[in-house]
Amino acid sequence: MKTRVRLPRLLACGATLALALGLTACGNGDGGGSSGDGKIRVLVYGDASNKVEKQIVDKFNKTSDVKAVLDTIPGADYQQKLQTIINTPQAPDVFFNWGGGSIQPFVKADLLMPLDDFIEKDPGLKANFLPSVVASAVVDGKTYGVPMRGTQPILLFHNKEVLDKAGVKPPKTWDELLDAVKKLKDEGVTPISLGAGDRWPTMMWFEYLYDRVAGPELFQKALKGDKDAWASADSKKALSMLKQLVDAGAFGKNYDSVKYTNGSSPALLASGKAGFELMGSWYYAQQQEDAKEFAETSLGYSAFPTVQGGKGDPTNVVGNTNNFYSVLKKTKHPEAVAEFLKLMYSDEFVKAQLAIGNLPTTTNTPKFLDTAADPDYSRFQYDLVAKAPAFQLSWDQAYPPSAMTPIHQAVQQFFSGQIDADGFIKAMQALPTE
Repeated sequence: MKTRVRLPRLLACGATLALALGLTACGNGDGGGSSGDGKIRVLVYGDASNKVEKQIVDKFNKTSDVKAVLDTIPGADYQQKLQTIINTPQAPDVFFNWGGGSIQPFVKADLLMPLDDFIEKDPGLKANFLPSVVASAVVDGKTYGVPMRGTQPILLFHNKEVLDKAGVKPPKTWDELLDAVKKLKDEGVTPISLGAGDRWPTMMWFEYLYDRVAGPELFQKALKGDKDAWASADSKKALSMLKQLVDAGAFGKNYDSVKYTNGSSPALLASGKAGFELMGSWYYAQQQEDAKEFAETSLGYSAFPTVQGGKGDPTNVVGNTNNFYSVLKKTKHPEAVAEFLKLMYSDEFVKAQLAIGNLPTTTNTPKFLDTAADPDYSRFQYDLVAKAPAFQLSWDQAYPPSAMTPIHQAVQQFFSGQIDADGFIKAMQALPTE
């Protein structure tokens, strides 16, 4: 891609992490709460939401003798580097995750602190969040995470001006999406921006289409070890529809060299070079950060199209039910950590998240929707999630971390034509489920 774009501010501090030197500290003082130096280290995924996390850390530090230090890891590197440091002296006290399979290995390794004692002392750590969300961080009957940030359904974003010029409306059905692809190509525009260089954005297309065609049951069976699920007729139908979309030129020709994490794919949409992009709801905050005028005037959004004859409910969503803070068992300051976690359901937290386009899953969120950066956007998300019969956790978060690379590789190779449907099925059948 020849167009020069401004990199997104993936780190609140704007610094690149070097693992050997520790983490980028965005709070006051040096890190190292686990070493007993009177601080707690809070590790988060580096992106546009870090401004809120810094605000909450600053609020905590005003009244706490034990100070919190906010550390960030750039988004593309987060999972790998977390696993590298999680059982070392550089490990944080509190860390960002997705619940589900993302924390299961840490629980099995006895690295995490069950939060049930915290909840017994402060029932609000559970009662002040939507029950279905809290359940995503329960492993073997124990709670290992407190929700932070917000729910992250995947939405189909679009550039209003580009669609208007091509005579296209946000597609409600798969056939309408294919028709939109043709019209946008005729206008000389890449129909759908895709950061396939990161691989996980490609996976989102699989997640939604599998759900629309087969319903959530197919993936749940596969996750439990049923290898036949991947070889089913519904699986093959979803793959044939994906190939149809790729072959129609929906993503252009150079999508494998485009990334979301360096700002390239969002810039294609913001600059009018693409019509759509399928991305998590955090996309609004990212575009606010990097293309504020576009975000406020021309960024549109809709639900994923329905599939005629599909078994999945057309109101189902996929994505991340929420992000969570989990606590390492070896923290020297559990009382301070418990006080820090209470801020995740505070009014200040909710309003700050809404202000950047995130949607917290606290019970007090509805009363603040009018204060959101875009109230219509927040209500759209809230209604979408509240009405969804099923909310499928992202595949690479539902499976254990050891499955992440094989999943990403399989989806990338299928899209690029390196493997066919049978090759994709075999790759998914070989995934570890524990």
